[in-house]
Amino acid sequence: MRSKRISLTLGVAMSLCLANTAGAAPREESPVLENGVIGYVMTERVWAVYETKDGKEECPQGFNDGNREEFKKIFPEDGQQRTVVETQLKREGEQWHPETATYKMPYKEVQGKISYGLNLDGKEDANDFVSPEGEPGVDNQLYRANGCIAGYRAGGSFAHFENLFMKSSEDSRVLIEIAGVDDLNNDDDVTITTYRGLDNLLTDATGDAFVPGGTQRIDMRWGKRYISKAKGKIVDGTLISNPMDTLLIPWGRGVSYQYQVFRGARFKLKLTPQTAEGLLAGYADVDSYTLRKNEGWSTHHQSYGQFSSITQHQAMDRLADGYPDPKTGRNTAISSAMRVKFTQVFIQRPDQELVSKR
Repeated sequence: MRSKRISLTLGVAMSLCLANTAGAAPREESPVLENGVIGYVMTERVWAVYETKDGKEECPQGFNDGNREEFKKIFPEDGQQRTVVETQLKREGEQWHPETATYKMPYKEVQGKISYGLNLDGKEDANDFVSPEGEPGVDNQLYRANGCIAGYRAGGSFAHFENLFMKSSEDSRVLIEIAGVDDLNNDDDVTITTYRGLDNLLTDATGDAFVPGGTQRIDMRWGKRYISKAKGKIVDGTLISNPMDTLLIPWGRGVSYQYQVFRGARFKLKLTPQTAEGLLAGYADVDSYTLRKNEGWSTHHQSYGQFSSITQHQAMDRLADGYPDPKTGRNTAISSAMRVKFTQVFIQRPDQELVSKR
């Protein structure tokens, strides 16, 4: 009899517990937006290349030659005796000083009218593209130069290795902090600041997917040159920043080296509490772009992307559309865009003051 009463009591207690649980509101997750601040870390980047099947729309003449193909055309096996100095060393010298190249190889520029990117100059002209969503006035002349290079396209070597090295190198860590946020959906006045981070990326058990909620310390000792700031706004969940005069993006090692230089850079990112995804667009410095590519990726490695930095530099110099040199009038920068992904993190300053807290 006593055991029946105990069983009945336990049954009633469990029923009440389940009833209370069912009627309770679900527990809310810890907010990632506190004191109007949210942080993100870059987890993927690729130079924006709009592609159609087999590239027939944007590259109807096919893809460009790389270093090895160009070398065979410049120095054919025609029985003529040539020295190493006249061939390989000459070619290597021109790799680092492309303006000294005395030959002009045929170069295939993008012919299509659609491109990822933003309207950087506030104008619309015949050189502009239209975005995949139908927005006119897109400035992305780097795509015109790079879109028919195999290494920059889907399945090419550049995006693979750039992201591989970025993920494994702490000195490539790109942070953005958005402050003054009242609402992640709509806010007409926010401040965007970029930093270089110091820590590993937080991944799931597979090591391939990134998990929000990690912590990134700001590099305030060696990373001060990576700090840039701009005002912006959030419209229907999309962050739109004003231009940053100069933005350095840490690049680490491999493919390109140290950093990329952008002028008039701006972000357009779709925000959620866990991620930010969209575009980083601006005018890439032409000479710095070529230098960083050669420093990080040798002639041998460039060949695997069917790529020649000499002819690419000639194309970029020809297509450059921004920041003219005051003495020569030569445009020093070329409009460009990168497709980027970020994962939410809590950003921590060296003095342990949390910019974003749990």
